[in-house]
Amino acid sequence: MDFGFTSVPSILIICYFIGMIVKTSPLDSRYIPIICGLSGGVLGVIALFLVPEVIGSDPLMAVAIGIASGLAATGVNQIGTQLHKEPDRSQQT
Repeated sequence: MDFGFTSVPSILIICYFIGMIVKTSPLDSRYIPIICGLSGGVLGVIALFLVPEVIGSDPLMAVAIGIASGLAATGVNQIGTQLHKEPDRSQQT
């Protein structure tokens, strides 16, 4: 089964949903980037064994790709949040 480049965005999407689950839990939201980064690292190692032609053969590189994808999921969420945020007009002169 050849997944090609879909494995790296898949890590990002899975980490995004993990972050959304954590957001609805009683856990403090400031831990979401850490949880997304760690889960991305784990998913990167899993992808290393499932699709080594995309991730490569180096476990350290797989963890790095996974962590970057996990943290990118947090960034994607923040882009949406910041774009929909009302500007604070009290600090304008």
